Amino acid sequence: MKTDVVIFGCTGQDGSFLYKSLLSKKRTVVGVSRSDKPNTKNLKTLKLAENINIIQGDLNNQFDIERIIDKYQPTQIYNLSAQSSVGISFEKPSSTFKSIVYTTQNLLEASRSTNYQGTIFFAGSSEIYGETKAPADINSKIDIRSPYALAKYQSYLQVKLYRELYNLKAVTGILFNHESQLRNQNFVTQKIIKGAIKCLRDKKEKLVLGNLEIVRDWGCAEEYVEGMQQMTNSSLLKDQIICTGIPTTLREFIEIVFEELNLEWNEYVIIDKKFFRSNDISVSVGDPSQFEKDTGWKANVGLRSIIKKMIESSLQEIN
Repeated sequence: MKTDVVIFGCTGQDGSFLYKSLLSKKRTVVGVSRSDKPNTKNLKTLKLAENINIIQGDLNNQFDIERIIDKYQPTQIYNLSAQSSVGISFEKPSSTFKSIVYTTQNLLEASRSTNYQGTIFFAGSSEIYGETKAPADINSKIDIRSPYALAKYQSYLQVKLYRELYNLKAVTGILFNHESQLRNQNFVTQKIIKGAIKCLRDKKEKLVLGNLEIVRDWGCAEEYVEGMQQMTNSSLLKDQIICTGIPTTLREFIEIVFEELNLEWNEYVIIDKKFFRSNDISVSVGDPSQFEKDTGWKANVGLRSIIKKMIESSLQEIN
């Protein structure tokens, strides 16, 4: 049963947008979920629920992966499945490591044992660079500050090793922060959006946050999945950084959110030192120039547009 693409983690933010994008290009896609009753909320939000094919499969089981590869013989595999919260990784380092490192190993080994000839994309993370003194490129210094970052770096090294040692067509796209209306609720960007809307509805509400001066490179998730495809389709088999290269403080993010709701942010936002992390990354910004040079892909969607969509989606949910 030959198919074009298999997506592990097809119900998350990136997996859902990738599924939508591939279907729009008339690709045949099979999504893989660990659960036999997957949460398809994101896919329903994108109006895809009737057009999807999701099968059960567990990345913790190498034989499960081999079965899927043998049955569907995909030309491309995307692994977007993992615990994705830095904060949760401090509470659950062991399960975070298992969901990233073990699953990467299983997919690589299953691909090797089945002599898989297609291309495999792994979702990496900018967290591996920690504090970026200058915009990070692929060779920038590694600065591990969380169990999540450690797991992602281990995964990155595994992919590189299997590519060089066993000639697998496997690459890692190192993704900087990317947002959308599908962003999970435990991320600070959604906390800000939801909190600001509460302030809009009740002027007595307050939004309590930590350090507003942290700097991040925020992009558009829907746009980043196009970058993933550019990378996977490229004849250049190399790891790449996917980012905007534009630094934005959390304070600026908050200002835009409240401006869009016609509110004065400093009337509602309270800074609480208990939300400051001693090992938090002050500045995380990437350098997109090499990726643009190699593939022609460039981020074009501005942060205000992303925030507008997130606000609209949240308001629709409430209404």
